[in-house]
Amino acid sequence: MAGEDFPVTIFHNPECGTSRNVLAIIEAAGYRPNVVEYLVAGWTRLQLLTLFEAAGVSAREVLREKNTSAAALGLLDPDVTDDQLVEAMVTHPVLVNRPFVTTPKGTRLCRPDSAAVLDLLDCWPAGPFAKEDGTPLVDADGKRVAG
Repeated sequence: MAGEDFPVTIFHNPECGTSRNVLAIIEAAGYRPNVVEYLVAGWTRLQLLTLFEAAGVSAREVLREKNTSAAALGLLDPDVTDDQLVEAMVTHPVLVNRPFVTTPKGTRLCRPDSAAVLDLLDCWPAGPFAKEDGTPLVDADGKRVAG
């Protein structure tokens, strides 16, 4: 089984289509990921800073604006610091874009392109494989479909 020697963690929101697609890709590839439903578990400051550093992104780049209170909280102002954004994300976990995936190959925010998770896996789902909306990701020969 792939997941026994190759740990995968996904910071997941089951209400998010992109997050569901990424989880489906991971599971179809044979992994048993550690699924962290961050809206339930919440975030710690250290956890967020570690994820951001590993993924090479800033808090500003990860801030979810759509369907959140980011604007009402004044977080869209360019003068808001990354420290302030992280504090807001700890208080309001929904402000973090998702899903983040970590494997021995690295850490990525797999949004907006759920196929980005393929770069973090040692093996892929058997083809053909498509996202939940029918968009092909892996063809019948096991090759990535250009998106």
